[in-house]
Amino acid sequence: MSTEERKGQDTSSRQTRGAVGDQRLESAAQPVAPAVEAAQQVELTINGQAVEAWEGMTLLQAAQSVGIFIPTLCHHKELSDYGACRLCSVEVIRGRRSRIVASCLYPVEDGIEVLTESEKVVKHRKTILELIQTRWPWVDKELLEKYGAQPGRFEEKTDFCILCGLCVRYCSEVKKADCLGFVGRGAQRQVVIYPERAIELCYKCDGGKMGCRSVCPTGTIPNEFAHTGPRFGKKLPLAYPVKSYNEDNAREVLQTVGDWRMPWVRSQTMPGK
Repeated sequence: MSTEERKGQDTSSRQTRGAVGDQRLESAAQPVAPAVEAAQQVELTINGQAVEAWEGMTLLQAAQSVGIFIPTLCHHKELSDYGACRLCSVEVIRGRRSRIVASCLYPVEDGIEVLTESEKVVKHRKTILELIQTRWPWVDKELLEKYGAQPGRFEEKTDFCILCGLCVRYCSEVKKADCLGFVGRGAQRQVVIYPERAIELCYKCDGGKMGCRSVCPTGTIPNEFAHTGPRFGKKLPLAYPVKSYNEDNAREVLQTVGDWRMPWVRSQTMPGK
């Protein structure tokens, strides 16, 4: 074999090895998709009824899938689970141990027993409703009677906002506007509007209808005073309370709330109806 022929073979061999090496590098650089595991079926018992659910479901979803009613307030199908009101709490029993959990957050587990109306649950919901009454006096009468809730056990702070977070989450998660938020902690916690963003975005939200009003269960947001807000000067405040209760606008709030929003709020529960 001549020298030129050997040189040609060497060059061809190097090119082949280089191409193979490049392919290996490309293969190594490409991300490998993780294996997708099918959701596993879970069997549990709710109020003595055998229920089949899937991993990733919550107890609330499992109960609703078989027609078992659990009262909710801060839960909304378009929003992430929040667990603020705890009205959906249920009793979970495993072996000899039981505990109260928020059904909208607690994932289904194989073999557990769930009670939605046990003595512990009823007592818990009674307290929750009485606390809500301190902020919103016209809670659904049917719920109050069902759980034996009585006003007067706790100090009233009637400002019509029960801190369910529905308006804040709707504005953030659905509309991506972030015009509303929370400030403060504990008893001082309240919903505020951020005027700089509100002036720019709120008037055109949902065609001017303001989507946050569609999820507010008490009428705080629908109130004319709340959603138009005060007239600011040249310098806008960083945040302004969405609603601070006072006697002057209390009647306005009542007039704007009807049974068109949620079963939770009914027109017949309001004074004069």
